[in-house]
Amino acid sequence: MDNMKLAELLFPDITKAPEEYDSIFPVRNLAKDARVTRLAPSPTGFIHIGNLFSAFADERMAHKSGGVFYLRIEDTDDKRYVEGAVDTIVNALDYFEIQFDEGAGITGESGEYGPYYQSHRAEIYQTFVKMMIQKGQAYPCFLTEEEINEIRAKQDSIKANPGIYGEWAVSRNLTYEEIEENIKSGKPYVVRLKSKGAAQADPDNIKTITVADAIRGDITMPENNMDVVILKATGIPTYHFAHVIDDHFMRTTHVVRGEEWLSSLPIHVELFETLGWDHPIYCHTAHLMKIDEEGNKRKLSKRKDPELSLDYYRKDGYHPKAVREYLLTILNSNFEEWRIANPDADIDEFEFSPEKMSNSGALFDLNKLKDVCKDVLVKIPAGELYEFLAGWAKEFKPDVYSLISKDRGYVERILDVGRSGNKPRKDLIYGEQIFEFIKYFFDKHFVIEDELPANVSAEDAKAILQAYLDSYDHSDDQSAWFDKIRNLGTELGFAAKPKDYKKNPDQYKGHVGDVSTVIRLAVTGRSQSPDVWEIQQILGADRTVQRVNAYKDKL
Repeated sequence: MDNMKLAELLFPDITKAPEEYDSIFPVRNLAKDARVTRLAPSPTGFIHIGNLFSAFADERMAHKSGGVFYLRIEDTDDKRYVEGAVDTIVNALDYFEIQFDEGAGITGESGEYGPYYQSHRAEIYQTFVKMMIQKGQAYPCFLTEEEINEIRAKQDSIKANPGIYGEWAVSRNLTYEEIEENIKSGKPYVVRLKSKGAAQADPDNIKTITVADAIRGDITMPENNMDVVILKATGIPTYHFAHVIDDHFMRTTHVVRGEEWLSSLPIHVELFETLGWDHPIYCHTAHLMKIDEEGNKRKLSKRKDPELSLDYYRKDGYHPKAVREYLLTILNSNFEEWRIANPDADIDEFEFSPEKMSNSGALFDLNKLKDVCKDVLVKIPAGELYEFLAGWAKEFKPDVYSLISKDRGYVERILDVGRSGNKPRKDLIYGEQIFEFIKYFFDKHFVIEDELPANVSAEDAKAILQAYLDSYDHSDDQSAWFDKIRNLGTELGFAAKPKDYKKNPDQYKGHVGDVSTVIRLAVTGRSQSPDVWEIQQILGADRTVQRVNAYKDKL
């Protein structure tokens, strides 16, 4: 076979020499230990928490080492392309403060190693397929879909491994004349890797490869023994081939991807070796898991779990700082220990390491995320929290935005209730919940939601509220205010202290906590809330008295 002649037959329009790309995409001028990472999603219009999980790992690895993090769009599959998907990807990741140094973007591409869309890199891929043809490392395959199905059926019948290899790789042995005749007759073809393992596939003597994975350590697995497709009949490369070319010429040092790609690792290693390049360091992450309602541990599912989609967190209004903080708790096993030792440090100070990532299934727990949100949001100043809440409401809850945007100072005071001192309240979690938590401050949303305490009759409640109104002075400080509640309670037959009531329940109607709960219900509509005195200071004297009167009249 004259491989040079065959290469010209297949790729007459490819004239650039492969070595030219080394000068077009030179080795990056970075420090020795700098890492170059990438996020390379398909433009399907769906971006999920797993993408953010990987992107955050990529970003940490690159930026903590003084390296580069870029966005590449793997759009070689026209069937999966969704219009506007790139904007969706960039906007979603930007919301969570994932910043790319170069790559695809909403306004175009930036960086010296593009194009960053695989669909724009056809000439590069075909140049190297042509080179592989010249070296006898690849060949055109004219098998039709029907013929491949027949091969699979035969393989099934004799319990052989499915695929094109060994005796099944019939196009390997075609002469130049046969290939030329097929092409002249218009017969479609793909280009396959002429795998070393496929030529000598022996089920009784399987060779292995060992690859160092930054998360899992050394991985030993069977070498590739399949003549996989590297170029489709359309002239577009497969993912296997395209990502090898791109990662090499974009000078990627580390590839973070899910464990579902482990089975393809031998193919990728062989492609790198065939092309004469070192492969990047692979970091195969564990699947994101959850404990379902039955107590079983399973993978997060697009069909079953709405929390898989990043839209879930944006629409509900999860703060990006809280989500990033939570992701680090499942990305690195030592993060929580670091956080305890550094409670006020910025997470960018944490030394992220792929070696500390789980390789056995990272458990995603929505309840734990909410707990992290409480810890993170309590440290965010009220002004900054207002900006976040207003931005979320403007996009997802216009009616809430119109309400909270009328008086920023008023809302900031509300958001700051109970958040000072040594033991601040941790009540705020995410946008939707925050508004539900504070909505009683707005008359339009104020309702009595809870019942009177079991120890308090409607008649006693009326007496409590009337006595409260008679003694109410908006200028009282917190101590004087509570003393009045305790005094009016004892006058009406309630114990001044809960422990007194507990010791002698027959001597009292209830205790001071029951009395304050009645007042809390009148002011907030709820049996539980932050400090009532502080709430009244924000509501003002007139609205406080009005609410107490209205509740008393309804009893």
